[in-house]
Amino acid sequence: MPVVTLPDGSKREFDQSVTVADVAADIGPGLAKAALAGKVNGEMVDTSFTIDSDADLAIVTNRDDDGLEVIRHSTAHLLAMAVKELFPSAQVTIGPVIEDGFYYDFSYERAFTPEDLEAIEKKMAELSKANLPVQRKVLERDEAVQYFRDQGEAYKAEIIEGIPADQEIGLYEQGNWADLCRGPHVPSTGHLKAFKLMKVAGAYWRGDSNNEMLQRVYGTAWNDKKALKAYLHRLEEAEKRDHRKFGKSLDLFHFQEEAPGMVFWHANGWTLNRTVRNYIRERLAENNYKEINTPQVVDRSLWEKSGHWISTVKTCSRLVMKKTVFTQ
Repeated sequence: MPVVTLPDGSKREFDQSVTVADVAADIGPGLAKAALAGKVNGEMVDTSFTIDSDADLAIVTNRDDDGLEVIRHSTAHLLAMAVKELFPSAQVTIGPVIEDGFYYDFSYERAFTPEDLEAIEKKMAELSKANLPVQRKVLERDEAVQYFRDQGEAYKAEIIEGIPADQEIGLYEQGNWADLCRGPHVPSTGHLKAFKLMKVAGAYWRGDSNNEMLQRVYGTAWNDKKALKAYLHRLEEAEKRDHRKFGKSLDLFHFQEEAPGMVFWHANGWTLNRTVRNYIRERLAENNYKEINTPQVVDRSLWEKSGHWISTVKTCSRLVMKKTVFTQ
């Protein structure tokens, strides 16, 4: 008889094992309809997850930050499914959640066009409207490798081959399509209603320039259409204030290939630059700050001592330099 403790401290006792969806339905039909996932003892799970012993449970909806991440993750799958329906020979690789959205990398014989993106987004809307159930199933590793090879998905098979043989592999099915994933995902595609595809870019398979160049389709997804509209409006406003556009229209500066990322100031821009610098210097002097000047290029050992040179475990030998700003 599992006892489920909710975030408000209340408890619900059941005479047999229950799923997260069962608990949501026991609380009320509104919550049952809104439930996207659950957090059992602090771990995110699908609404189909079975609770067979005492546990803490939080029902995750689209009002929660965790719910928004589930929506974005599931929308990435929706994108991949739409691409496969429209372009059957395309191969699906990886599709993580990123800030404000998601992306998915595809291998395809030609570049996706703006018209392709429109068609893909339209297909995604159709799949959302169909409200296809999203179901998780587990396969043995070798079985999963063969499954994706049979589907013509060599990249997925390669990913799974890198997983230890004794580990089970989770797949998520929606309609006649399935994808490799740890989850969790929304219970059905009907929960995915506020999304937009943004652009296509190139990306090497596994980030290695010796590998094939894939097509990375970026998208954004939100918990409702109002939030999506607000986000797109913010992008429009930011576009209006793009410093690169102002630099050109006001004859302030330009960039050249000979000095990537470096600014070539024009007379108008340099006058503005000096005016701002002088104002800052005056304010600093009024508050007894002292100005110094240091070299812009120094030996790596200094950045190691300062902590600005960081080796990351995820990228093994790749080193990441944090930005440091000096006045001149």
